[in-house]
Amino acid sequence: MSALPRPALTKNAYAYEELRRRILAGELVQGQPISQEQLAAELGVSTTPLREALRRLDAEGLVHLDAHRDARVTQLNAEEARSLFEIREKLDPLAAKLAASRRTDADIAAIEAALKELEPLSASTGFESLLVHRAFHRSVYTASHNPLLSSLLEGLWDKADRYRLIGLRAKPDSAEDSERVRREHLAIAEAVISGDARAAEQAMKKHVLGSLGRRAIAALAD
Repeated sequence: MSALPRPALTKNAYAYEELRRRILAGELVQGQPISQEQLAAELGVSTTPLREALRRLDAEGLVHLDAHRDARVTQLNAEEARSLFEIREKLDPLAAKLAASRRTDADIAAIEAALKELEPLSASTGFESLLVHRAFHRSVYTASHNPLLSSLLEGLWDKADRYRLIGLRAKPDSAEDSERVRREHLAIAEAVISGDARAAEQAMKKHVLGSLGRRAIAALAD
């Protein structure tokens, strides 16, 4: 396979970003061994920046490096899916509540712009579509003006996107599901923009309760 065109990043940064993208997009599946020589050739880099990327991803829990430096994509499991859901069930509504109390005109514009970009997800959804949904939620987190909370939620999304794909492919959204999610996103946006903290908190909590992350728990527990 010919080397992929490399954007204007350092070799270390490019190897990290591309490997991370492939894992989060499900192109490298859970438990899959990573051939460092083959992947380095595909990316058009030496094994040195690739090993550095693997060390970073190991620290983030996306890959597992053993003592012999063999690498595998981390396995997904129902216990971690449940842990992620339990944390999001508390932190996402808190972020929405704070956002409704602290949003600025710039935040409102960002939320409205992100809302317009949202499209229904399907079993064939790619990583780019998940990024659009992430951008909407990020616009709400950012409006909370609590950098630590936003950072925590960003870190959770890195893990949670893999579980979202599991949930979506285990039980694809029906037309009714897609409409429900559309209404939930709209309710979150309207509550934050209008400054109704209680409504924003409740709308986000309802959204998390019906999320793909929760669906993944059941799929992985079977």
